[in-house]
Amino acid sequence: MKLSGKISKFFDIFKQIFSRNQETKFKVKSFDIIGSREKAVAIIEVPENFKGDVGEIASEILKRHKNVKSVLRKVSERKGKYRLREYELVLGSNNTEVVHKEYGCLFKLDPRKVYFSPREATERQRIASQVKAGETVMVMFSGIAPYPIQILKKQPKVKKVIAVEINPDAVKYAIENIKLNKIEEGKIVPILGDVKEICPRFYGLCDRVVMPLPLGAEDYLDIAIRCLKKEGGIIHFYNWGKEEDPYTNAINLISKATKKLDRNYEILNERKVLPYAPRVYKICIDFKVF
Repeated sequence: MKLSGKISKFFDIFKQIFSRNQETKFKVKSFDIIGSREKAVAIIEVPENFKGDVGEIASEILKRHKNVKSVLRKVSERKGKYRLREYELVLGSNNTEVVHKEYGCLFKLDPRKVYFSPREATERQRIASQVKAGETVMVMFSGIAPYPIQILKKQPKVKKVIAVEINPDAVKYAIENIKLNKIEEGKIVPILGDVKEICPRFYGLCDRVVMPLPLGAEDYLDIAIRCLKKEGGIIHFYNWGKEEDPYTNAINLISKATKKLDRNYEILNERKVLPYAPRVYKICIDFKVF
């Protein structure tokens, strides 16, 4: 099938975005493929002012990527307490459950039911590489358990990873993924519930807290600090930052939270994780609490 000039041009831009991950005049932000060689789902983001046939783009994707069985189009931002987008099935199978492979780990999921970003694989590996033997780790907003599983694969001698998630579908997949990756029983503790209700059970018990929720995570900073042992520990705090000054706002939030609890802190690392919007980044601050 030969694409029309406008569609062909747009698809060429998609290819450029996929390979270079940069914006164009069409403001296409992403072209993600989630899954494996056996079965995958493609997720596209098409600008509202695009007048072409999205179905033709989806058809071309299916032709070029034989493992892709479904093409989904983003039709909303992430919203609600489960942080989910709305998707339109443009072409392919209505069964969008896949098994995604990442750094030797397997993650079963349906992107229409749970939050998962394949573009954060490097960040998950970075965090996992810092965890030390014997640590007790709290992962808030743990989703299908990509952080906990990466941690256990990288550091099997960790004492325990507590994974708290409010989305029941995500917890269901987390339990499946723990078994799928043959994680030692009891090393990861998946818990369904709200962080504000669950985490107080673990006050004073953790060496490290991971907070991979960039929008609104500051509301849980005091809980994260209280989860750390009396002698302190490390928190990985995610937030949004503008290009001209990505870290100051997050550091101010950390300063305010630690001061409120009469704790001292030290910034260990500042990192841009992903571009989120024009001149806005998802960032991570690694800091130690004393």
